[in-house]
Amino acid sequence: MTQRILFLCEGNICRSPMAEAMLKAVLPDRTVSSAGLNALVGMPPADYACEVMSTRGISIQAHRAQQISHKMFVDADLVLVMDSHQRRYVEANFPSFKGRVYRLGEFGRFDVADPYRQSRDVFEQCANSIQVGVSEWVKRILSIG
Repeated sequence: MTQRILFLCEGNICRSPMAEAMLKAVLPDRTVSSAGLNALVGMPPADYACEVMSTRGISIQAHRAQQISHKMFVDADLVLVMDSHQRRYVEANFPSFKGRVYRLGEFGRFDVADPYRQSRDVFEQCANSIQVGVSEWVKRILSIG
């Protein structure tokens, strides 16, 4: 059963907090968290990330960036990264977690591009991609329990 889902991105202030919040909104009974491979520890989400999530009726204002830890991997049933590079990095550096690490866009065969320091439109496109990935994963998670 997939109860604990971990989202990873680079800084944990754009993509993974948005993905975490979207999945929590749909699957409130699951434990969903996020972290960064190179987190801007303690920082709030990017302003545009907060804005595009707010338009979806979801607040991520309380989120603070955290660095990935070994314990987070151990605790996760499923780890969702944003792109192919991150997946290769995680599998190379944490080989025992192979088989639990996938791209958020795995089923649609897409990467979620990093919107950091880009326009609000880019953040909106990013959030749309995340929503597609989250929707696909919700189907998979619910089908396996």
